[in-house]
Amino acid sequence: MKKYTYTEKKDTRSGFGAGLFELGKQNDQVVALCADLTGSLKMDAFEKEFPDRFFQVGIAEANMMGIAAGLTIGGKIPFTGTFANFSTGRVYDQIRQSIAYSDKNVKICASHAGLTLGEDGATHQILEDIGLMKMLPNMVVINPCDFNQTKAATMAIAKHHGPVYLRFGRPAVPNFTPADQNFEIGKAVMLQEGKDITIIATGHLVWKALEAAEQLAEKGIHAEVINIHTIKPLDEEAILKSVSKTKCVVTAEEHQMNGGLGDSVAQLLARKLPSPQELVAVNDSFGESGTPDELMKKYGLDTVNIVAAVEKVIKRK
Repeated sequence: MKKYTYTEKKDTRSGFGAGLFELGKQNDQVVALCADLTGSLKMDAFEKEFPDRFFQVGIAEANMMGIAAGLTIGGKIPFTGTFANFSTGRVYDQIRQSIAYSDKNVKICASHAGLTLGEDGATHQILEDIGLMKMLPNMVVINPCDFNQTKAATMAIAKHHGPVYLRFGRPAVPNFTPADQNFEIGKAVMLQEGKDITIIATGHLVWKALEAAEQLAEKGIHAEVINIHTIKPLDEEAILKSVSKTKCVVTAEEHQMNGGLGDSVAQLLARKLPSPQELVAVNDSFGESGTPDELMKKYGLDTVNIVAAVEKVIKRK
């Protein structure tokens, strides 16, 4: 069994900030827009170094999306930055009509997603954003797992022509993927091979899945762990190959059960490889105020719940 370790914990939003800054140095067509949250989105370095390519639009998220769409017509590659709730729910009409419908080359970058936003509470802890965005035609949806992967993803999406939703967060999480990784949109990352169960995880739950695999190994259960950083387009080949071997699957995500990664995997398996599946996700509920760890535990998004889901689904093989 491969052992994963980390030397530090870092927030994924800082990975976005680092990637955006590197892009600014590499490509003068990259521009950034922010809705009065420059510090929270870690866009400070870009703003300081490239002031002529940074647009502070204030608390006017819908206007920001319209400006970004317009900038693409002149060949610019706009990266918008605000909280996930404001990047999706507040501006869904503008994204649908002005960006997705006409396949505009806008990168919608969203921080503070999910329960790990913590004490800000249910109104800010959007758990529906992946579902909202993956339903839009032309939209790519990416949810990286750590600082290094978020930085790599930020740089990779600049080369993709078309709208992208990039989701990341505020809490410091284990930074364990390679700093020099080659991020390929739509390609799953096999973290650990196994024969008894496929665990498919995304975002903050990837590290929890690795922790669960270690605990399962002690019980004689060999888990295959796959990091799905791109939820749309989904790497169907990787999923089907793994589940055809293990015969069952657990999906894990910091999102509503409806509309998330588990939903996409279930649709795929229903069409091509019907298999037992358990979903570790928020079950049709809003969040609440609390520390990230407290909330992840209360809503069943932790290592213990992944282990329990595995033990449950294996009995259904």
